[in-house]
Amino acid sequence: MQINIYDAKAQLSQLVERALAGEDIVIAKNGKPMVKLIPLRDDRPRVLGASPGLFDLPEGWERALTDAEYDEFTGHGAL
Repeated sequence: MQINIYDAKAQLSQLVERALAGEDIVIAKNGKPMVKLIPLRDDRPRVLGASPGLFDLPEGWERALTDAEYDEFTGHGAL
């Protein structure tokens, strides 16, 4: 579907729902396609840290943390 930017402003909520449902939504200005509205989907597994695989942690490293610290660090709850 292609829609004029002026009309898209008035229908943004509905357009977002349609894009989430899988429909291609193209927003145009003066009949010229400008942008495509697509859902954000990040199905990649969450990797802890900014440099995965670059550092080796010793076995049991997490035991030096309290349950609260471990939960904050990993988001996985108590040990």
